[in-house]
Amino acid sequence: MARSKKTGAGKLSVADMRNMINKKAGISVAHSLNEDNPTEVKSWIQTGSRWLDSIVCRGQLAGIPVGKVVEIAGLEASGKSYMAAQIAANAQKQGIDVIYFDSESAIDPTFLERAGCDLSTLLYVQAQSVEFVLETVEDLLGSNENRMLFIWDSLALTPAVSDIEGDFNPLSSMAVKARILAKGMSKLTIPIADTQSTFLVLNQLKTNITRSPSQALVEPYMTPGGKAMVYAYSLRIWLTGRKAKASFITDDRGFRVGSEVKATLKKSRFGTQGRQCTFKILWGDDIGVQDEESWFEAIKGSRHMTSSGAWYTMDMGNGESVKFQPSKWKDKIQEEGFKKRVLEIMDEEVILKFDKREGEASEYYNIDEGE
Repeated sequence: MARSKKTGAGKLSVADMRNMINKKAGISVAHSLNEDNPTEVKSWIQTGSRWLDSIVCRGQLAGIPVGKVVEIAGLEASGKSYMAAQIAANAQKQGIDVIYFDSESAIDPTFLERAGCDLSTLLYVQAQSVEFVLETVEDLLGSNENRMLFIWDSLALTPAVSDIEGDFNPLSSMAVKARILAKGMSKLTIPIADTQSTFLVLNQLKTNITRSPSQALVEPYMTPGGKAMVYAYSLRIWLTGRKAKASFITDDRGFRVGSEVKATLKKSRFGTQGRQCTFKILWGDDIGVQDEESWFEAIKGSRHMTSSGAWYTMDMGNGESVKFQPSKWKDKIQEEGFKKRVLEIMDEEVILKFDKREGEASEYYNIDEGE
């Protein structure tokens, strides 16, 4: 049987193919990567920790990538909700609508307000089920033209509909949540990117009991939700404690007002997987990341810093130097010239040196022994 000849056939340009695909889809799904496109991260939401923002994306000061799915997972009381509140406040400052799904009924409006959130424009939603969260996100993505930040607190404690309607036997609904999430994220990832919205998922770190003892030593923790979520995340930040210093921050009378955490980039599509930093989170009278205090840890090994006994000397870059004691850092950093120089050194040490692969890799990945 003879093949029918196609009329008008010829070599198509990339632009012609793009137009043909978009006409077939009915919407813009084919894009030029040299022009505006949904896969490129155009903006970031600050986390509240400049050190963390500095290690997220290779070669630049970043934060939570807009248009992507991000996980912040941690041990109990490691500061997940506190960081989420700080991120929500920073998103609102950028004109981003914040929708906060809460499955733990643990969010205090006063706490959000003290973290900097505008309660009048923050939408609080009780996360009744996994299906409800995913369907609501899908509906809002198709209805709201403004950029949105969806915060899910937390995936681990949100039940599936079958969990609510069923019994308490875990075997009766095994892997149901993982299957729902696998289907849901396959539907939501592209719309999230197209609308330049962000999906921030808070999760719990649980003891890894599924592997052999030798493997568990390498990776002692795991997160609920199944493998589909791991693949969907563009960035995974794990919060754990430190052994090198006391885990709690106390006031001058010994009352606990905060905790110190270590952040590890468990996954990063921005060339920084495995990088670590530390910072303190305040949850007493003040709410949020104790940001400026962590900068000393970030730069104290710099070539611009020398130590002698209890004193440090910092090269100011203009032929002058400044001596100070670490105990006075909080007061010193309030000086405009000193703060400006610290940020210059921090950008050099944390961003530029890593980008150029200067120094030893352990300086960036292994800031503390053990967890």
